[in-house]
Amino acid sequence: LTRWNTPDVLKNGAMAGEFFESFVVAEILKSYYNKGIMDPPLYFYRDKDKKEIDILIEENHTLYPIEVKKHSDPTVGDVANFSVLDRIGNKKRGPGGVVCLYDSLVTLVGEDKVIPVNYL
Repeated sequence: LTRWNTPDVLKNGAMAGEFFESFVVAEILKSYYNKGIMDPPLYFYRDKDKKEIDILIEENHTLYPIEVKKHSDPTVGDVANFSVLDRIGNKKRGPGGVVCLYDSLVTLVGEDKVIPVNYL
């Protein structure tokens, strides 16, 4: 409906980041579905201060935060909102990451990683 019907427009257009984020979410959902998990424990986080985390994966009372960025130069700022999870009393925060266009899996800060999109 948007007439963004070529790969080039999807890659470079005004909504490229949103399309990239939707692609990443779809790939994560598919991984659960392929394992027979039809109700995956995936969430979006946004608090009253408008701090957001793109994807939360919950497992055994642990929240694993994922940020999705359509760039190849992730920074510590990309995971800054992960700390809001530390205030949730009955859950703990596990390692998180930034899914992006970087070419290798590396540590960003602490236990948080840079996760290349081609790892999905």
